[in-house]
Parts: sequence; C-alpha cells; structure tokens
Amino acid sequence: MAELRTAAAAVGPGPAALPGPMALPAAPGSAPALPSPAAGGGAGPGPGAGAAAAAAAGGGGSGSGGAGSGSAREGWLFKWTNYIKGYQRRWFVLSNGLLSYYRSKAEMRHTCRGTINLATANITVEDSCNFIISNGGAQTYHLKASSEVERQRWVTALELAKAKAVKMLEESDDSGDESVSQTDKTELQSTLRTLSSKVEDLSTCNDLIAKHGTALQRSLSELETLRLPAESTEKIKQVNERATLFRITSNAMINACRDFLMLAQTHSKKWQKSLQHERDQRIRLEETLEQLAKQHNHLERAFRGATVLPASAPGTGGSAKDPCCPAKGDLSDEDDDNEFFDAPEIITMPESMGHKRTGSNISGTSSDISLDEQYKHQVEDTKKEKRTRIPYKPNYSLNLWSIMKNCIGKELSKIPMPVNFNEPLSMLQRLTEDLEYHELLDRAAKCESSLEQLCYVAAFTVSSYSTTVFRTSKPFNPLLGETFELDRLEENGYRSLCEQVSHHPPAAAHHADSKHGWTLRQEIKITSKFRGKYLSIMPLGTIHCVFHSSGNHYTWKKVTTTVHNIIVGKLWIDQSGEIEIVNHKTGDKCNLKFVPYSYFSRDVARKVTGEVTDPAGKVHFVLLGTWDEKMDCYKVTQGAGDNGAEGRQRAHEAEDSRVLLWKRNPLPKYAENMYYFSELALTLNAPESGTAPTDSRWRPDQRLMENGRWDEANAEKQRLEEKQRISRKRREAEAARATEDGTPYDPYKPLWFERKKDPVTQELAHVYKGGYWESKEKQDWTLCPDIF
Repeated sequence: MAELRTAAAAVGPGPAALPGPMALPAAPGSAPALPSPAAGGGAGPGPGAGAAAAAAAGGGGSGSGGAGSGSAREGWLFKWTNYIKGYQRRWFVLSNGLLSYYRSKAEMRHTCRGTINLATANITVEDSCNFIISNGGAQTYHLKASSEVERQRWVTALELAKAKAVKMLEESDDSGDESVSQTDKTELQSTLRTLSSKVEDLSTCNDLIAKHGTALQRSLSELETLRLPAESTEKIKQVNERATLFRITSNAMINACRDFLMLAQTHSKKWQKSLQHERDQRIRLEETLEQLAKQHNHLERAFRGATVLPASAPGTGGSAKDPCCPAKGDLSDEDDDNEFFDAPEIITMPESMGHKRTGSNISGTSSDISLDEQYKHQVEDTKKEKRTRIPYKPNYSLNLWSIMKNCIGKELSKIPMPVNFNEPLSMLQRLTEDLEYHELLDRAAKCESSLEQLCYVAAFTVSSYSTTVFRTSKPFNPLLGETFELDRLEENGYRSLCEQVSHHPPAAAHHADSKHGWTLRQEIKITSKFRGKYLSIMPLGTIHCVFHSSGNHYTWKKVTTTVHNIIVGKLWIDQSGEIEIVNHKTGDKCNLKFVPYSYFSRDVARKVTGEVTDPAGKVHFVLLGTWDEKMDCYKVTQGAGDNGAEGRQRAHEAEDSRVLLWKRNPLPKYAENMYYFSELALTLNAPESGTAPTDSRWRPDQRLMENGRWDEANAEKQRLEEKQRISRKRREAEAARATEDGTPYDPYKPLWFERKKDPVTQELAHVYKGGYWESKEKQDWTLCPDIF
C-alpha cells in the first residue's frame, strides 16, 4: 500500500498545478486559515484542501528532535494523499539522510509507509506552509506544516541533511572506502602492506641479481681477454649473453610486480566499494522482507483477534472453509495459518498440544509408550478397514523468515527444513496418489477406439493434479533406498511400488500393474527453485502407460507447479505449461494446455483445454475443464467445407455431445485440519503388516509428525539425514580407494529397479525388474538396507 500511496502522491499536483481554496500563500509568520473538521475539511479539490481538519484535530508538526531516538528531526506533518482524502496527518522521521513517514508514532516499530533519499531529492518551498520533496518523478511528497515557522524548521533540517548526504556520497565516490567497515579497512591495509613488503623483497633480489650479474659479466669479459682456445671463447660469449638475458628478464619481472602493486592500490578502493554496495543491497533486501513478514504477522494477529473461530475445530487454527487463492476474489490474505515471528527459535511447541487429538485410531496413544509399541498397536485390523482420519494438524508458530532468507535461488531438495513445512507423507506416497482415479485407466482399457481411449488417458493425466489445489505443504524427501508399496489388488485390482533410486538429484521410480489390463510406470526427478516470492517445482521424466490387449503405448511429461506467496500472504498453487500425450502405436496425440492464472483474465481459474488428433492432424475430440474440478469431452463432427476451427466451435455448442470424463471426489469432512488429504491420502501412511523395512510407513520422523510430536520429529529427521550423509561419504571413500587401487567398484544400485534404455523414448530410465512381491510373500527382506 505504501507504494500505491507514494505513486498517488507523485501524480497528485500541488497547488500551482490545480488551484484550490488554499492555493494562496498565507501571511508570513501566521498559520493559514483552515476549515474546521465540522466544515468537511479533507475533501477539497486541491492539495491544500484538507490539512486544517487534521491540524485542528491533532495539532501541527512537532518540532521534537526525538530525544534518544537518534533522529535528526521527527514530528507531525500533513501529507497529500489524493483528491478524495486530501492532506492526512503523518508522523515523519528524518535520519541519516532519509525521510520516512508513518501513520502514527507507534507505527514506527513495525510499518514504514514510505522513505525518500535526500541525497538525490529536490526540496521546493511553495508558500508559507507548503513544500515539496521529489527525487525526480519516482517519489514526490506534497507536505504541509502547521505554521510558517514549523515549515522553515523542517526545510532547514532537510537542507542540512541533504547537504550532509550529498557530501557523504561524493566522498564515497572519491575515496571509495568511506562506507567500508573498520574490519574491512584493516584487512585491506594488511593485504597492501604484505604486497608492498613482497615487492620490496623482490627489489632487494633485483639489486642482488644486478650486482652479481655485473660481477659475472666482468669476470666473463676478463676471461675473453685471456688467450684461450677458440671453442672456449665461443662458450664464454654464450654464457655472457645468457647472463645478460637473465638480468633483463629479472628486471622486467620486478617492474611487472611493481606495476601490479600500483594497479592493486588504484583499483582496490573501487572493488571494496562495489563489494560493500552489494552487501548493503543484500542487507536492505533482507530487512525489507523481514519487515514485510512482521507486518503480515501483525495484521494476522489483529485479524484473528477480531474473528471468532468456529467451535467445531477448537485449537486447530484453521477455518472450516476451504481457502482459496487470491485468484478467486478473496479480498484479504490475512487469514493464513502460518505465523511469522522475529525470534531465534524456529518452533514454539507447548508440551500439552501434541497429545490432545481425538477422532483417530492412532491419536489416543500415551506419550510414555515407545514409538515401536504404538506402531504395533496401529497395525492391527488396518487390512480390514481403511482409516478415514488422522490426528489434526497442530497450530505451531514458525519463524519462517529465519529459514527462508538463506534459501533464495537454491534447490529445495538441498535445503534443510523443519517438519513444520511438511505434510506427513513422503514424495513416494505423493507419487502413488496419481492412482487415485485409477478407474479412468480401467475404463480406457475397455475402449475399442484408440481416440476415445486417449481421452480417458488425458483425463487421468489431469486428475493427478486435483490433489494439489490446497496441498501447500511439501512432502518428506525420501531417503536413498526408501520404498513405498500400495497393494489394492483385492479392492481395486492394482498394486503399486515406488523406490527412491537417486538422492542428488532426487529421483523416484514408480511401477503399477492392474489386473484390468494396464501398466503405469514412471521415473520422476524433481528440480525446484525458491525465488523469494514463489517456489517453482519442475518434474522431469517421462510417464508410460501401456494397455495390454491393444498394445497402445502412451507417454507424457508433467507440467510445472508454482507455489505463490512463500514469504507473505496466503499460499496458493498453480499449474502451468503444456502436455503432449502420444500413442506410439497409432500416432494419435492429445495436446493439453494448463492455462496459468492471471488476475486480469476473465477466464475461469485453473483452466485446462485440449485436442485429440489423429496422425493426420484432424481433431476428433475437444477437452475442456479445470485441473481441480472436472474434465469434459466434446466430439467434433465436421461437415463438408467445415474447417477445424469452425468444427471445434460447433463441438462446444453441441451440449448433447458432451461427456463427463472425470470429476474430483469431495474431500473428507474436516480435511482442512488434516492437511487437506483426500480419502486415498489419509490411508497411505496407515501402518500395514508385512511391508518392507524400507517402506515409508516405517519412517520414524514422518510417524512422529503425523502424531503431532513435531519437536521429536525434527530431532529424528536430523538423525536420519546425518545417517544418510555418513552412508554417502562411506560410498564416496570406497569409490576413491577403488580408483586409486585400480580395482573395480560397483556404484549404488536400486534394489527393485534397474536402469535401462527405453526402446520407445530412447531415454535411460529405471524400470521395475521384479522380485518385490515375491519377497513380500516369503517375508524375505534380507537384501533391504537399514536406512531408518
């Protein structure tokens, strides 16, 4: 808002531009005759129209220098805002060549409304009380004091501050090191002294070389005068020439060193100044973002203080309604569940919060029971009945900025983060969630037409994003060798296996088979970048879907996921990009376009469009929908003379040809308190007997987090990461020894997948090699590593 106010002030003309009742100067030394608040001051047409109302209400600018505040001057002034509100009373602070303003004196602690640098500003006096400060158009403040004396005090203080700021700027330009800290100066002077002493040493060596070289040449000349054989004379001449050449070379070296020292002395100040400038810029950016986080927290607290939470979800900190992104017309983003505190602690956990959850078969366990004992109790009867609830998400506060300020520009998988950012599922389980709408592939397997089959495959592709609409937390990064199985052969006719096959870069392989006649496999590498305001997640890798009866083989890739408002505001997720689904047997294609959200677009949010074409490029079906709700299919019927565009338009108009391909299942009750998990997601981390010891369900930090014991989960997460780090270093050391010894060394290989060249895409990918389900049947897990 401060930027909007500053911009409004920049375009708001002064009295000279738009004359109003107060455009005429008042008598020198007297306060202007201003209308009282009762007279409606503040809504006048010109910059001078509303100042007196505030003056009558709150007095004029205070000339207080702010004892103990460290400011050159601070006090009340009236600032022009716009033609509706006119002049408004603001608290101004002049300090260190900067003029800042606030709505009140109390606001100085948390919210600065605007700042202008006087070193590049122009100060113009308009009349007895009005003056303008502008830095060339980007910022313009139309200000009014309560009296001519008060105005003169401010103008004098501003002119002095400006002169001082300009002088400091010029001195900085000349010397280049005035803003450098004392430590940097000491280091610089020490380095220059060292360089000088080294050059002096070289000069001494040069003198010695010159002295001994002269003596050597004199001795050689004396040898030439002696009567020696012709061969010896020739040799002496050669030695003399080489000695002369050596002397010349040494002199050149000394001169070059001296030139280097002079160059270093000349440019070191400029380099130091540039370095300090970059440091200052970084510090200012950090302070600005930290200030934004504080403001957001302040506003959020005020909002919560004025809002009565629904009684149905006590202690959860969330509302019963689903949060929407600003794209949906939300007027406020102060109802986010995250709180930001400027404190050294990352997590603040009341001891009593972690064990008061009810409504779950695993939440009633006592804190004095070990995790293994809890897990054994939870395993019972999970095969018979799928769980429908998990412990509610605790509302723990988090100093988000203390973590994120060091992460800008880095890859997310390499940033150590507390479990506060996570949901109690691993990336392998999130990958398995792609199968939530497996019935789309079951229907596709029954299609006789490959084009109709492609429509269902496209709908399945879009459906995999429906679970992400409210899921703003990140899953746990799997450990190398971690697995996850989902055996739904009896209930739904399929079973799935995932394994983490690489840690850096993180990559997971997934294989699913269905007795309804299809196989799905993929290897996904996740790359992500944190950009300050948003987080981009780019999945790399190809997804394969093969139908057994027809032999149709489909491939596609995923689009980019973007998480917005990472630091300040309500988190919301968007999907953007294009997907091309190709049937490698028939040549049919489907092009899906995920339209990125735009505030200025009238289109429906999260829109997805697509066309199904045959090998000749003829459009047979048009797809339309959203990735968070549903997908419809329209059959294109083109008559003679119809071109493709007209045919597609006719397909949209023909409502009777519409077929609903997919519709999102409703979320479970109270999903907002359970990380917005779907019905499938709620069951993924439920304990199951007989799974591999590397299965994600056995991961202790994830289990502790799900049970609300986040302090313990963070400690366990650090232990697991350190254990994985030690294992990686041991493998690297073994590889280095094998290289030195010349002995063969086998790098890490996944247990259930092997890397092969795909015959269709010609890409190297990890493919399931078999053996897992056989090992599960025998309960033979001797090959599994100890990763937990």
